[in-house]
Amino acid sequence: MIPLPFVTDCSQPWLAVDLGTDCRLLSWAPHRPGFQIARRVVWREVRNADLTPDVDALALLRDGLADLGALDAVAMMTSRDIRRHFTSRAAVDGVSAACLATVGLGNGERVGRRRHARPPGFGTVNMLVHVSQPLDDIALLEAQSVAVQARTLAILEGDYRPDPDLPPITGTGTDCIVMACPVAGTPAPYAGLHTAVGEAVGAAVLSAVRAGVADWLAERALDKAGAAPL
Repeated sequence: MIPLPFVTDCSQPWLAVDLGTDCRLLSWAPHRPGFQIARRVVWREVRNADLTPDVDALALLRDGLADLGALDAVAMMTSRDIRRHFTSRAAVDGVSAACLATVGLGNGERVGRRRHARPPGFGTVNMLVHVSQPLDDIALLEAQSVAVQARTLAILEGDYRPDPDLPPITGTGTDCIVMACPVAGTPAPYAGLHTAVGEAVGAAVLSAVRAGVADWLAERALDKAGAAPL
């Protein structure tokens, strides 16, 4: 088994990842989105009761990070049980990629068509994808597009349909992907499907998200008598 390039600390409601050194990150995370330099990536687990209409979700996240001493981290939120996170790593031609994912599909949507009724809960797919190769801005964007493709393929393979009369979902309304790569070194200019970086990213994300989807679907099947998992 290839060791992961980061250390995780899971203590509800926080899942914290230490990348070991400052990295270049790109995401649309609610806390510190866009291009950033950071060493830590953090998940905050929330329940529906935490995000009532009168609650400022970003303030809730920011205040919690301040208490944790982690305002410097890139941070995401999910209602998925953060203990049910999955990791995978793939290596291709000397380049490795690692993925940590939490997968909840209760907020599922199909691209190009929103559900008319607001999906219950805030279940989402949140991922950190770390690449061993430094990447320039364009390659980091390209690697993120590969991660999106792999996430979508893994979800489609799960064939989850909130409405049996509609096609399967392709993601959720609140998915988030954080891409990370080293700061030091000569950055690669490409990270598409023809490259070792792209292949490694795709393989790592597919494996981690497939495991997360299977876990969510299995838990949902066991929980039909009560509320479905998020």
